[in-house]
Amino acid sequence: MADRSAFSPESLTENRLLYWIAAGLAVVMLAPVIWIVGLSLKNNQELMLGTEAVFRAPYTLKNYADIFVNSQVFGWFLNSMIVAVGQTLGVLTLCSLAGYAFARLEFPFRRTIFILVLFGLAVPEQAVIIARHQMFNWFGLHNTHIALMLPGMSSAFGVFLMTQFFRAIPREIDEAAMLDNTSQFRIFWKVLLPLTMPAQATLGIFTFLLAWNDYWWPLISATKKEMFTLTIGIASSQTNFAQSEGLGFLSAQAIFASLPVVIVYIFFQRHIVTAVSGGAVK
Repeated sequence: MADRSAFSPESLTENRLLYWIAAGLAVVMLAPVIWIVGLSLKNNQELMLGTEAVFRAPYTLKNYADIFVNSQVFGWFLNSMIVAVGQTLGVLTLCSLAGYAFARLEFPFRRTIFILVLFGLAVPEQAVIIARHQMFNWFGLHNTHIALMLPGMSSAFGVFLMTQFFRAIPREIDEAAMLDNTSQFRIFWKVLLPLTMPAQATLGIFTFLLAWNDYWWPLISATKKEMFTLTIGIASSQTNFAQSEGLGFLSAQAIFASLPVVIVYIFFQRHIVTAVSGGAVK
């Protein structure tokens, strides 16, 4: 029988209170997004008189149209997409292989190497930026997509995540596959790798997000305007008076730059929830 206390007036009141609190927190979190969207739909001259104009009509799509007037935006968008997708695929490939090796294989100095990899989590990017810049300069890789992608492919967090996920998979699965004379690579590729899809989706989302929003390394490596990513390109197109004269245009650029990340998250949201809830391996 159902617990009658769950339908008592006191319980219903508590539930309503929790719903109202959750709704209030949701409004607080969404308020900046709604504000930016509203600014992007307003005329820049009207916003110069006061940002409270966002609450009254008329609204316009001119700010979004102005983005596409600048043909370089499409080149910057393509650069960001190439870098983000390439870096994500590289991280998923390398971290999956490394995670499988650390979790399933026996080789000399395995624990020592794994600890050295984890030390990478404690090293800030700013500490190695000069050495990285010089190294890429020696090889003549600056102003290339390879230079923008390679640094982000060394993900210590990704190796740690995939190692822990592979360790959570029962070894009986490997033993059952070995009884069928399955090779080590086929066990990894056909048996274990599909079970790690939730972890890979989570790692892919975070990697894509970091690569898409990266500003520090592209600012240093990409000095030619045709090699700018979207973050650098949009920043370079702002004038000294952009905050006062082009607030709506800046907001439209921010919305435009965030759309790919929102779309990717929507498509892979189910995998992230599965990974967080621990329901990937049963």
